[in-house]
Amino acid sequence: MFLLLAVAGLLVAVGWNRGVMDLAGMTPRVEGKGNGIEVLDAGSRERSGSAPRAGSSSRNDFEGVGDLYTYVQSLRARETAGDPDALWMVSRVLDYCAAYAANPTGYAADTRAISKLKGAATVAMAAARDRVGRRCARFAPVDDFSLSALRAKRLEAARAGSLAAEAALLAMGEPLFAGNEYKQDLVERVRRSGNPDAYVAISPAMGIAGSGQEAYLGSVSGTQLAELAWLLAACRLGNDCSPGSVLMTSYCANGGICSRDSSQDFYSFVFDAGVPRQGADNLNGMVEGLMADIGVAK
Repeated sequence: MFLLLAVAGLLVAVGWNRGVMDLAGMTPRVEGKGNGIEVLDAGSRERSGSAPRAGSSSRNDFEGVGDLYTYVQSLRARETAGDPDALWMVSRVLDYCAAYAANPTGYAADTRAISKLKGAATVAMAAARDRVGRRCARFAPVDDFSLSALRAKRLEAARAGSLAAEAALLAMGEPLFAGNEYKQDLVERVRRSGNPDAYVAISPAMGIAGSGQEAYLGSVSGTQLAELAWLLAACRLGNDCSPGSVLMTSYCANGGICSRDSSQDFYSFVFDAGVPRQGADNLNGMVEGLMADIGVAK
């Protein structure tokens, strides 16, 4: 129940809009590096490896690399050329590392202080923050990971054609274009796209922030359950929702909402900790409705 009560405020502040990190309780250990990029798998996020694999998506690489500074450098040529996916992924790094890059020393001190509290949730939260500190370690305040920089990068990505960036701008309360007709069109484009990044990016706008706007945001909007439905649909569409994923991490590292079971994925976590029994059927119905819109079998 705590997760459901906290989700609206938390996801507006974290996830796609203010930094995401790894699931607490799984403290990664650096075992090696290859070509400057440590790669972490989707399960334990622990194995090391080489630079992003040929043919792999930028999103999967973002979930896995251990050195986000080197990852950003690998995107620079595409970013400069105006590639929408590269621009979007750079914005995600700006988002993910913002809290650390603003004050690395203070961030580390806070993490140590949290770890000394010794509660189950605080130990887990400290572990998640520690991973972010290591993944973002080569960034500093001079790199300007400010909210205005994030907004500018997402605007650039959206104008270049990134649907996820367009959705993220809506969730930030700064849609690419004004007017309810545009918002309605954007929501429908996201729904039809089957793009898991776009589903996650738009989810905060579809929660409590969308209350009273259902007429143009659609039936799966306006409630905390609606926000969760978009996230669960994203999991089914291929977003990494594993125990060590960015999505699970955002709850734990930034809000202290951590699973007691380190092997639990986001889907299980929501139904175990976040939804009252009477709301489970309603939430499942919302997810199935979103999946049906893009022709995905139940």
